Amino acid sequence: MIVRKLRLERGLSQEQLASMAGVSVRTLQRIERGANPSAESLKCLAAVLDTDFSTLRKERDMTSSAEFPDLSDDERDAMEYVRDIRGFYIHAVQYVVVIAVLAAINLFTSPGYLWFLWAALGWGIGVACHGLDVFEIVNLFGDRWERRQVARRLARTRQNRNSAP
Repeated sequence: MIVRKLRLERGLSQEQLASMAGVSVRTLQRIERGANPSAESLKCLAAVLDTDFSTLRKERDMTSSAEFPDLSDDERDAMEYVRDIRGFYIHAVQYVVVIAVLAAINLFTSPGYLWFLWAALGWGIGVACHGLDVFEIVNLFGDRWERRQVARRLARTRQNRNSAP
Protein backbone atom coordinates (compact mmCIF):
# COMPACT_ATOMS: atom_id res chain seq x y z
CA MET A 1 0.00 0.00 0.00
CA ILE A 2 2.87 2.37 0.66
CA VAL A 3 3.94 2.17 -2.99
CA ARG A 4 0.46 3.26 -4.10
CA LYS A 5 0.45 6.07 -1.54
CA LEU A 6 3.85 7.36 -2.64
CA ARG A 7 2.90 7.07 -6.31
CA LEU A 8 -0.30 9.05 -5.83
CA GLU A 9 1.45 11.69 -3.72
CA ARG A 10 3.83 12.28 -6.62
CA GLY A 11 0.97 12.37 -9.13
CA LEU A 12 2.26 9.43 -11.15
CA SER A 13 0.15 6.91 -13.01
CA GLN A 14 0.93 3.23 -12.74
CA GLU A 15 2.22 3.29 -16.30
CA GLN A 16 4.55 6.21 -15.59
CA LEU A 17 5.98 4.70 -12.41
CA ALA A 18 6.41 1.28 -13.99
CA SER A 19 8.24 2.79 -16.95
CA MET A 20 10.49 4.92 -14.74
CA ALA A 21 11.31 1.99 -12.45
CA GLY A 22 11.82 -0.50 -15.25
CA VAL A 23 9.13 -2.92 -14.07
CA SER A 24 6.00 -4.03 -15.86
CA VAL A 25 2.68 -2.34 -15.15
CA ARG A 26 1.30 -5.72 -14.13
CA THR A 27 4.10 -6.14 -11.57
CA LEU A 28 3.35 -2.70 -10.14
CA GLN A 29 -0.36 -3.50 -9.95
CA ARG A 30 0.41 -6.69 -8.05
CA ILE A 31 2.74 -4.88 -5.64
CA GLU A 32 0.08 -2.26 -4.95
CA ARG A 33 -2.42 -5.04 -4.23
CA GLY A 34 -0.10 -6.63 -1.68
CA ALA A 35 1.87 -9.17 -3.71
CA ASN A 36 5.33 -10.13 -2.57
CA PRO A 37 7.81 -8.23 -4.81
CA SER A 38 11.44 -9.09 -5.38
CA ALA A 39 14.20 -7.06 -3.78
CA GLU A 40 15.24 -5.78 -7.22
CA SER A 41 11.75 -4.43 -7.92
CA LEU A 42 11.65 -2.75 -4.52
CA LYS A 43 15.07 -1.16 -5.08
CA CYS A 44 13.96 0.23 -8.44
CA LEU A 45 10.71 1.59 -7.01
CA ALA A 46 12.47 3.08 -3.98
CA ALA A 47 14.91 4.91 -6.25
CA VAL A 48 12.15 6.37 -8.43
CA LEU A 49 9.91 7.24 -5.46
CA ASP A 50 12.87 8.82 -3.66
CA THR A 51 12.35 6.78 -0.53
CA ASP A 52 14.46 4.43 1.50
CA PHE A 53 14.56 0.82 0.37
CA SER A 54 14.23 -0.35 3.98
CA THR A 55 10.85 1.41 4.25
CA LEU A 56 9.46 -0.55 1.34
CA ARG A 57 11.21 -3.71 2.51
CA LYS A 58 9.71 -3.36 6.00
CA GLU A 59 6.18 -3.24 4.58
CA ARG A 60 7.00 -6.22 2.37
CA ASP A 61 8.18 -8.20 5.38
CA MET A 62 5.00 -7.35 7.30
CA THR A 63 2.74 -8.46 4.44
CA SER A 64 5.02 -11.15 3.07
CA SER A 65 3.59 -14.51 2.20
CA ALA A 66 5.61 -17.60 1.47
CA GLU A 67 3.32 -18.44 -1.41
CA PHE A 68 5.88 -18.14 -4.22
CA PRO A 69 9.28 -18.00 -2.48
CA ASP A 70 11.73 -18.90 -5.24
CA LEU A 71 10.11 -17.51 -8.37
CA SER A 72 11.16 -14.66 -10.59
CA ASP A 73 8.89 -11.63 -10.94
CA ASP A 74 7.61 -12.84 -14.31
CA GLU A 75 6.83 -16.32 -12.98
CA ARG A 76 5.12 -14.86 -9.91
CA ASP A 77 3.08 -12.48 -12.08
CA ALA A 78 2.06 -15.32 -14.38
CA MET A 79 0.98 -17.50 -11.46
CA GLU A 80 -1.03 -14.68 -9.88
CA TYR A 81 -2.65 -13.82 -13.20
CA VAL A 82 -3.66 -17.45 -13.73
CA ARG A 83 -5.02 -17.53 -10.17
CA ASP A 84 -7.14 -14.44 -10.95
CA ILE A 85 -8.47 -16.05 -14.13
CA ARG A 86 -9.24 -19.24 -12.21
CA GLY A 87 -11.19 -17.19 -9.65
CA PHE A 88 -13.22 -15.62 -12.44
CA TYR A 89 -14.01 -19.00 -14.01
CA ILE A 90 -15.10 -20.39 -10.64
CA HIS A 91 -17.33 -17.35 -10.19
CA ALA A 92 -18.84 -17.85 -13.66
CA VAL A 93 -19.53 -21.57 -13.04
CA GLN A 94 -21.16 -20.79 -9.69
CA TYR A 95 -23.33 -18.23 -11.45
CA VAL A 96 -24.48 -20.69 -14.10
CA VAL A 97 -25.24 -23.48 -11.59
CA VAL A 98 -27.14 -21.28 -9.12
CA ILE A 99 -29.14 -19.49 -11.84
CA ALA A 100 -30.04 -22.87 -13.40
CA VAL A 101 -31.28 -24.13 -10.01
CA LEU A 102 -33.25 -20.90 -9.46
CA ALA A 103 -34.73 -21.18 -12.96
CA ALA A 104 -35.82 -24.77 -12.29
CA ILE A 105 -37.41 -23.78 -8.97
CA ASN A 106 -39.10 -20.82 -10.62
CA LEU A 107 -40.47 -22.83 -13.53
CA PHE A 108 -41.86 -25.57 -11.25
CA THR A 109 -43.40 -23.24 -8.65
CA SER A 110 -44.62 -20.22 -10.59
CA PRO A 111 -44.02 -20.47 -14.35
CA GLY A 112 -46.21 -17.43 -15.01
CA TYR A 113 -43.64 -15.00 -13.52
CA LEU A 114 -39.95 -15.45 -14.26
CA TRP A 115 -38.49 -13.92 -11.12
CA PHE A 116 -35.16 -15.77 -11.48
CA LEU A 117 -34.29 -13.35 -14.31
CA TRP A 118 -33.85 -10.55 -11.74
CA ALA A 119 -31.24 -12.60 -9.88
CA ALA A 120 -29.61 -13.55 -13.18
CA LEU A 121 -29.41 -9.90 -14.22
CA GLY A 122 -28.01 -8.61 -10.92
CA TRP A 123 -25.45 -11.35 -10.45
CA GLY A 124 -24.66 -11.33 -14.18
CA ILE A 125 -23.59 -7.71 -13.93
CA GLY A 126 -21.25 -8.69 -11.09
CA VAL A 127 -19.76 -11.56 -13.10
CA ALA A 128 -19.27 -9.27 -16.11
CA CYS A 129 -17.51 -6.65 -13.99
CA HIS A 130 -15.29 -9.36 -12.49
CA GLY A 131 -14.34 -10.53 -15.99
CA LEU A 132 -13.63 -7.01 -17.22
CA ASP A 133 -11.36 -6.46 -14.23
CA VAL A 134 -9.51 -9.78 -14.46
CA PHE A 135 -8.87 -9.49 -18.19
CA GLU A 136 -8.05 -5.77 -17.78
CA ILE A 137 -10.51 -4.65 -20.45
CA VAL A 138 -12.08 -1.80 -18.49
CA ASN A 139 -10.57 -0.17 -15.45
CA LEU A 140 -13.39 1.84 -13.89
CA PHE A 141 -11.40 2.74 -10.80
CA GLY A 142 -8.06 3.59 -12.38
CA ASP A 143 -5.30 6.01 -11.53
CA ARG A 144 -7.26 9.20 -12.22
CA TRP A 145 -10.12 8.06 -10.01
CA GLU A 146 -7.68 7.14 -7.21
CA ARG A 147 -5.95 10.54 -7.40
CA ARG A 148 -9.28 12.37 -7.23
CA GLN A 149 -10.42 10.32 -4.25
CA VAL A 150 -7.13 10.81 -2.37
CA ALA A 151 -7.17 14.56 -3.07
CA ARG A 152 -10.79 14.78 -1.95
CA ARG A 153 -10.06 12.85 1.25
CA LEU A 154 -6.98 14.94 2.06
CA ALA A 155 -8.91 18.16 1.48
CA ARG A 156 -11.70 16.96 3.78
CA THR A 157 -9.20 15.95 6.47
CA ARG A 158 -7.38 19.31 6.29
CA GLN A 159 -10.67 21.17 6.40
CA ASN A 160 -11.75 19.24 9.49
CA ARG A 161 -8.44 19.97 11.22
CA ASN A 162 -8.65 23.70 10.44
CA SER A 163 -12.24 23.99 11.63
CA ALA A 164 -11.64 22.08 14.89
CA PRO A 165 -11.14 24.31 17.97
